[in-house]
Amino acid sequence: LIVLFSNRWYWQGQKLPSYVKFMEQNYPPGFTYAKFAPQFRAEFFDPKDWVDIFASSGAKYIVLTTKHHEGFTLWGSKYSWMWNAVDVGPKRDLVDEIATALRAHSDLRLGLYHSLFEWFNPLYKADADKSFNTSVFPTTKTLPELFEIVNKYKPEVLWSDGDGDAPDSYWNSTGFLAWLYNESPVRDTVVTNDRWGCGTICKHGGYYTCSDRYNPGHLLKHKWENCMTIDKKSWGYRRDTNFSDFLTIEQLIASLVETVSCGGNLLLNVGPTHAGRIVPIFEERLRQMGKWLKVNGEAIYNSSAWRVQNDTVTPGVWYTWNQKNTIYAIFLSWPADGYIVLSDPVVSLSKTQVYYIIYCVYIYIYIYIYIYIYIYIYILYYYYYYVFLIY
Repeated sequence: LIVLFSNRWYWQGQKLPSYVKFMEQNYPPGFTYAKFAPQFRAEFFDPKDWVDIFASSGAKYIVLTTKHHEGFTLWGSKYSWMWNAVDVGPKRDLVDEIATALRAHSDLRLGLYHSLFEWFNPLYKADADKSFNTSVFPTTKTLPELFEIVNKYKPEVLWSDGDGDAPDSYWNSTGFLAWLYNESPVRDTVVTNDRWGCGTICKHGGYYTCSDRYNPGHLLKHKWENCMTIDKKSWGYRRDTNFSDFLTIEQLIASLVETVSCGGNLLLNVGPTHAGRIVPIFEERLRQMGKWLKVNGEAIYNSSAWRVQNDTVTPGVWYTWNQKNTIYAIFLSWPADGYIVLSDPVVSLSKTQVYYIIYCVYIYIYIYIYIYIYIYIYILYYYYYYVFLIY
């Protein structure tokens, strides 16, 4: 919420010395986390502006955090009385506003994040104290909320998180997912991740997330997602960031390319402010990503992992292909001698064609193809990040 100090885990870590000192210096004695909620106003929140930024980034779906581990919901949940954005703070259903604005933009799909457990909910703590042999919390809180957001907002991605070290049987995940895929209003369109209880992550789910910032660097048999942040240290907005805390656009594009080459999707996190704004550095990074994708998007969208992911001879070269006759070789750095060597594509002098994708005007390219061995390419003018199409 409003504190915006260090990271969004403030409440969970409030007894750490740095947190205690910050509170003592800036807030009156006895000021609790719950007292921040009325200060969360979202007075500058404009869902259309958010959607414009997301669309400009080249994204195809978004995942909105509807409730994190502190239990505050961004919709007026019947099961979170006076601890939601309709009763307290903004007095608005922020989830509904985002969903409405998003669906006015046909290229974007709605995903909703929801935390199973809550750090300090007494019902959850009581169940935990009994080794999860009772299930009062999921029965009266978690599951009703999940049914509520699915029926009300009809997401196409349901992103579960926060099992609280409890097994999937405690959360009745199999029962809920059976309803989701067989009876819910999104049964024909929804996909889910793998965080539905301890022991399920990276083993069960429509796609795997495995861990935060997960990037295996090799092809996985199961569909997966790399969920990462622009801020290196936090998922939420922080007032105490330094410029060096943010990933550069080059680093972000490298993560995108490596992820897609290995068969994954990239889910890139930004943390809005308590006023409801996406700060300029986050907006800049997202729009920069979109500009790159406008030029090189055919190597990303509707592409698949190739038989090899990165070149065995030249580091920093990652491959995708379109499942027909086009291979995309994406270069993350430029060789010092100006020559590019591709060892993995097998070429034919009579059939192979090489094209260079770049956003610039004057390019001079000399291409020498050695059958079945290497492709040598020398370019006199270049821009950062390069994509070659090999037919």
